[in-house]
Amino acid sequence: MDTHDTDPASRSDGGYGWVIVAAGALITCVAAGAMFSLAVYLQPISADTGWSRAGISAAMTLDFLVMGVAAFGWGTLSDRYGTRPVVLAASLLLGLGLLLASRATSLPAFQLGYGVLVGVAGGAFFAPLMALATTWFERHRALAVSLVSAGMGVAPMTVSPLASWLILEYGWRTAMATTGIAALLLLIPAALLIRQPPAARLARQAQPEAAGPGLSVRQALRSAPFIALALTFFLCCAAHSGPIFHVVSFATFCGIAPMAAVTIYSVEGLAGLGGRLLLGALADRLGTKRVLIAGLLLQAVVIGVYSQARLIGEFYGLSILLGAAYGGVMPLYAVLARDYFGPRIMGSIFGAAVMASSLGMAFGPLAGGWIFDHFNGYAWLYLGSAAVGLGAVAMAFAFPPSPARAALQTD
Repeated sequence: MDTHDTDPASRSDGGYGWVIVAAGALITCVAAGAMFSLAVYLQPISADTGWSRAGISAAMTLDFLVMGVAAFGWGTLSDRYGTRPVVLAASLLLGLGLLLASRATSLPAFQLGYGVLVGVAGGAFFAPLMALATTWFERHRALAVSLVSAGMGVAPMTVSPLASWLILEYGWRTAMATTGIAALLLLIPAALLIRQPPAARLARQAQPEAAGPGLSVRQALRSAPFIALALTFFLCCAAHSGPIFHVVSFATFCGIAPMAAVTIYSVEGLAGLGGRLLLGALADRLGTKRVLIAGLLLQAVVIGVYSQARLIGEFYGLSILLGAAYGGVMPLYAVLARDYFGPRIMGSIFGAAVMASSLGMAFGPLAGGWIFDHFNGYAWLYLGSAAVGLGAVAMAFAFPPSPARAALQTD
């Protein structure tokens, strides 16, 4: 592990920490783009192979479930061995999964490559990299984590259009294989830039933690701060996953042209990028918990209003607000985990929190499909999701004061 004990002043914001942020943003962009481009492949794969769309889409559900479980394991490994070897191993696994999926001749083989291997790899990128970013920064911690996660917001505007062009020119198998090779060529050099902070050991000893120094992972997972963190993260993702996943179908159901409906999703993603930067900067100035609660409240209200949307202008306006809200709050959970538990077990703790959030992400699309099948509409999906979002707001109030942040503010 690349740790060296030096003067604690070397942990001040700036310097190589921003290289970590840039590398992390590139890695999350490539990884998220590779994972979430399945929507682009859905129709071409079904037309070429005859596999059902439900069966192909199940690979995405597997991605979420497997990624959540894997995030905890990868996070624990990053605590023990460092983030660089974890990201390198996952980069190879991601490339392998895409290559195997591109050559699959049966639906189960495709689900294994794209749903399981790619999902396992995905768990190694988000939680460990965001956890690492928190250890490089003090004053600008929320902004740094938000910038790392911003790669996820850029992915729909970069990787997905590239995949779409490759499919049109060369077919889905060549497109997916090319994406896998390109991912390896980008991820491995970026992973080699990853380092642990030079003063991580000294900072860890001096860092006040919510439940005391020397806290084990098992003790932390049973603590009130972690339970509040995991439940808030779960409810937050359960609230927005269904509305985001079904927004194109909802707009089409309201009579909006399919191509125009797709742009609503794109606007949401672009707004999410801006929300990450805005709420990250505000969290550094106003406090993470305060900004998280405000963002969650905005998310719940906008989701509820979505149920009444009918016109394209209404969808655009609400997509901007929802994208900024959910995109902005997502990185803040890593900052809270760092504040409560310090850097020593950060990978394990945030990995476990991501596992809870992935269950929420997997729940929303399924619930939305069930509601539409039974009620022939999406109004109850958005109203129910708004209620879940208000539950996330209520749970966020349960966070106790963070001694790490309080100590930082008194320095």
